[in-house]
Amino acid sequence: MKNKFLLIACGGTGGHLFPGIAVAEEWRARGGDVLLLISEKQIDSLASEGFSHLRFERLPAIAMPGLLSAKMPGFLVALLQGVLRCRGLLRSSKADAVLGMGGFTSTAPLAAGRMRGLPCFVHEANVIPGRANKLNARVAEAVLVGFDASEGRFGPGRNTLTVGTPLRPKVVEKPSREESLAYFGLDPERQTLMVMGGSQGARQINRLVAAGLAQFEEAGVQVLHLTGPLDYDEVAPDYEARPTAGKALAFCSEVQYVLAAADVAVCRAGASGMSELAFYEIPSVLIPYPFAADDHQTANALVFSEAGAAELWSQDDLDEESFVRRAIDLVRDAPRLEGMREQMGKLARPDAAKRVCDVIADSL
Repeated sequence: MKNKFLLIACGGTGGHLFPGIAVAEEWRARGGDVLLLISEKQIDSLASEGFSHLRFERLPAIAMPGLLSAKMPGFLVALLQGVLRCRGLLRSSKADAVLGMGGFTSTAPLAAGRMRGLPCFVHEANVIPGRANKLNARVAEAVLVGFDASEGRFGPGRNTLTVGTPLRPKVVEKPSREESLAYFGLDPERQTLMVMGGSQGARQINRLVAAGLAQFEEAGVQVLHLTGPLDYDEVAPDYEARPTAGKALAFCSEVQYVLAAADVAVCRAGASGMSELAFYEIPSVLIPYPFAADDHQTANALVFSEAGAAELWSQDDLDEESFVRRAIDLVRDAPRLEGMREQMGKLARPDAAKRVCDVIADSL
C-alpha cells in the first residue's frame, strides 16, 4: 500500500463527500496517497473545512439531462472537458486506482481512469442507484454497495459487493452523551430530539419542528436542530425566542457530538446519515424527501423500518399538530425506543471504510 495513489471523486452532497473522506483517511493510514475531487457547491466547501491534511481539487459538474434535451450538448462538452482535466490529474499524480462515490462528479474521473487502464470502483450508498452510478458502473471493476438490497440493481453481470457506507473518522470517535450535551450547552436531565435534514437541510421538516418548539418544551423535550445553511435564518428566530427549547445550527463539523447527544432522531433518509444513526444506535423517525430520484430515500428507509429500527413517516401525511404529537409520543415510549435501539445496532457496519480499501488494495 505504501505510496499507492487513490483518486476519489466524491463531490455534490455530504452523502458522497463524507464517506469519500472516510475512505481517504483509511487509505492514508495504510501508507497510501490520495486526492479528492469535489464539486464547486457551497456544501462541499463547508464540509471539507477541517481536513487541511487532505488534498482537494474542485471539478465543475453538470447533471445529465434527458437524451432529447436541449441541454445534452452542453453536458457532453462539460463531460469531455472534465475527462481531459482528470486525465491530466491522473497522469501528474501517477494514480493507481479511481473510486467514484456517486453522482455525475464521479463520471469524468472514472471515464478518465478507464482510459488509462486503471482499476475503477463505484460506491453506491443508496438501495436504488441513481442514473450517474448506473452509468459509472459500466466502467467499474466492482460496485461497492451499502445495502444487500442494492445487489442486482446494476444489470446482469455486474460485480457487486456489500461493504456498507463508510463513516467519517470523527463519527467513529463516539463521545459520551454527557460530554456531547455539554458541548452544546444542553440539559442532561431532558431528552434530546435531534433533527437533521442532511447536508443541505430539509425545509418542510425544519418548519414543522420550529413550529412545535413550545409543545416540545412543555413535554420536557429539548431539540438539537441542524437546519442546513439555506434555512438557518428562517428557523433561528424561533430558537432565540425560546432559549431553553434547544439549539439550532446551520451546520456542525463536529457531528459526533450531535449524534451522541441524541435520544431520538428525525431525519431524511439519505444513506450516509442513516449509516451514522445505526452506528450510534439512535431510534429514528425517517421522513424521506418526496422528490428524490426514483423515490430512493423511501427505499433506504424501508430497510430500517422493516427491521424495527426506525419509523417511516410520509411528509405528505404530516402537519404541525400531527408531527409534534407523534414525535412526543415516540420520545415518551421507552420500551419502543429500546427495541429500536437494539435493531439499529444490528444494521451498523463500522468497518465499511476498511472494506472499501481492502477491495481496492486487492486489485493493485
